[in-house]
Amino acid sequence: MDLLRSLPIGLYLEQPSTWLHALDPRVKLAWLMSFLFAPVLATAPWRVGLVAVLVLMTLSARIPLRVWKQQMGWLLMIGVFAFIITTIAPDGLNIDYQPRLPESAIAPTEPTPYQYILYEMGRVKITRRSLDLAIRISTILFTLIYSSSLYLLTTAPEEITAALEYVMGPLRRFKVPVTEIVLTLTLSLRFIPLVLEEVQNLIRSVSTRSINWKKLGIRKSLQVWLIVIDRVLENLLLRAEQIAIAMDVRGFTTPSRHRVQWNILRLRRIDLVALGILPLFWWARVMFGGMG
Repeated sequence: MDLLRSLPIGLYLEQPSTWLHALDPRVKLAWLMSFLFAPVLATAPWRVGLVAVLVLMTLSARIPLRVWKQQMGWLLMIGVFAFIITTIAPDGLNIDYQPRLPESAIAPTEPTPYQYILYEMGRVKITRRSLDLAIRISTILFTLIYSSSLYLLTTAPEEITAALEYVMGPLRRFKVPVTEIVLTLTLSLRFIPLVLEEVQNLIRSVSTRSINWKKLGIRKSLQVWLIVIDRVLENLLLRAEQIAIAMDVRGFTTPSRHRVQWNILRLRRIDLVALGILPLFWWARVMFGGMG
């Protein structure tokens, strides 16, 4: 069990370098915010279009199939499962109302091709509202999670923090410790692989001992896992102390005095093209996306 390779969310793909890697992190952050806010109050066709755009971006970037399967496979499965459950679930509007007038007093109307119930067999009933809700829920679930995952996949942690520091720059006027916040975020992103490594090593150490969990019972099994969790926390605190000592030895005092510039933010031609497409994206959202 290799957590560092099997974790489908939050991994950074160093090779191969795609056109998504070449984009400025600030531009990618702007597009990420657009993908996160565009589904709000949008119509079902627009949300399906966002899913198609994300899939086309992944294919055009030529991300390896193994990474694509890890990033998108399980998410598609969850989206399809949510779609099926929501489709066959009651929509809350299937209520039989008692008419106020007798049937003989109601004027006959011409038949129309409109049908509220699209499919019905036994207890399974699919209505127009349940289908619309299923499309909305499954597409927004896929868009929100996968757009963030794609951003993390093609953007290095240092680039993310540099972009956030640039965006949060105006907050310095209100005495917000932007540099300290960015430094904390950078250390947190760097600390995640260490956490996964510690958990992975302890799980392997438990599995190699061939413990018979049935003979231990529930109580003793919980005691074993509590010991494992305590060991994980102890190792993580030790790693954090080692990082603090390393920073102290290198003369680190405050982020403003001892600052390391990880990335030089610079807009290139591809970034200007991406920024030029962004207003067209929002124009299409307003004109064709509707208000839901």
